[in-house]
Amino acid sequence: MTDAWSERAELYRTSAVHVQGPDLDLIVEWSRGFETALDVATGGGHVARRLRDAGLEVVTCDPAPGMGPDVICPAEDLPFADASFDVVACRRAAHHFADVGAAVREMARVARSLVLLQDSVRTGERVEEAERLRDPSHVRHYTEEEWRGFFAGAGLVVTDAEPFEELLDFESWLARTGCEGETAARVRELLAPEAVGAAWRYPYLVFRTEKVARWRS
Repeated sequence: MTDAWSERAELYRTSAVHVQGPDLDLIVEWSRGFETALDVATGGGHVARRLRDAGLEVVTCDPAPGMGPDVICPAEDLPFADASFDVVACRRAAHHFADVGAAVREMARVARSLVLLQDSVRTGERVEEAERLRDPSHVRHYTEEEWRGFFAGAGLVVTDAEPFEELLDFESWLARTGCEGETAARVRELLAPEAVGAAWRYPYLVFRTEKVARWRS
């Protein structure tokens, strides 16, 4: 799948959905006052760009070489020492991870203070099927309760969880993964209950978590 993501790199760098958003603004807001950050599964590099603009020193990592990360690696195996970064951030990527629990534990391990994570929310198997058809690299969306379990298992305390909903344009969303023809028609059919005109409703959460050790000091 990394080759496929490399081929999609430019589409994600220029995607209006990824370039901006209230979730991205919130990640930047929560990161203010810190000095270093790791952007996990950086994709188009939008988190890194905004954090650098805010004055942080940022390292990026991603398993796809075409995304141009500083370090090529999966989220489940981060080649950094414990507590290497003040903040570890991950946006719009975790539903692609093979082992999300392991990825969260790795992010917690290399974070000194905060782990900030944004991802879509599980709403049912119909949406999961549509996501897998549109992009075979999709693994699974998770509920808020499942996310809280992953964080607790990694020694992280959730200090904020902000829900959002955005409208994703069908045409550009399908085009980013080259989904077309009968497959695209089936995806649209599956997502019809979520459709609003030429778009569909996409709920997600942004979590602010802190390492348990900070709460014991």
